[in-house]
Amino acid sequence: MELEARQKLFETAKQWILEAGENIRAVINEPLKIDTKSNANDLVTHMDQQTEQFFIDKIRKQFPDHSILSEEGYGDQLESDKGVVWIIDPIDGTMNFVHQKRNFAISIGIYQDGIGEIGLIYNVMDDVLYAAQRGNGAYRNEEKLQPLKQELPLEEAILILNNFWTGPNLKIEETKMQALVRKVRGTRSYGSAALELAYVAEGIADGYLTMKLAPWDIAGGLVLVSEVGGMTTRADGSPIHILEENTLLSCNPKIQQELVREYIELK
Repeated sequence: MELEARQKLFETAKQWILEAGENIRAVINEPLKIDTKSNANDLVTHMDQQTEQFFIDKIRKQFPDHSILSEEGYGDQLESDKGVVWIIDPIDGTMNFVHQKRNFAISIGIYQDGIGEIGLIYNVMDDVLYAAQRGNGAYRNEEKLQPLKQELPLEEAILILNNFWTGPNLKIEETKMQALVRKVRGTRSYGSAALELAYVAEGIADGYLTMKLAPWDIAGGLVLVSEVGGMTTRADGSPIHILEENTLLSCNPKIQQELVREYIELK
């Protein structure tokens, strides 16, 4: 993507994501229509749907040759990552949105031929925008994020990890996960994959390990983490497939190989 075209696309997407956030804040205390999707804890609200439709309408009008992959299904059915693809999560952290009215984000990743060109994650209620363009660094509002730590033993790392994986489950051995939790300095869970990736990029967490995320959960965050020198792969160290569900390991490169080994031991 040419620099001038990418900059124009970035500024447009930035304007839209801020506008969408303003729309959400304006109605945050109004009654919500809440439905469930795959299970009782997989929530969707009318604001998820309205916010996604907001982006769909804007993109279709201004960039009709671009493709869209989005959580609520209003985008395209994509079989290829060729061309320019917007990957959108209108509200990432819907459970937090419903119960806390905060700690949720709008996430946008814009990719060309499978390469992340633009990443935007907007913490709506705190009015904090994480933004990155490939090769141009990552920012928290107007402050440029610094490169990740050059030295980091795993024992001093803060790891983002959903507590679900420390109990009995069908994917990994929970006692080994408990051992990993004891090995690192501490663990956290924020309930929004987009924000969790933003926190890795910001350096306030050192890694994020999870067993299943959709493309819209991670597309924006992958660009952010890359721009500060972080690494993002599947949990076994293999490449991410941006149009598929993935396990995910996003972290400071100083602990990446050790965490991959830990994950392999979990299986």
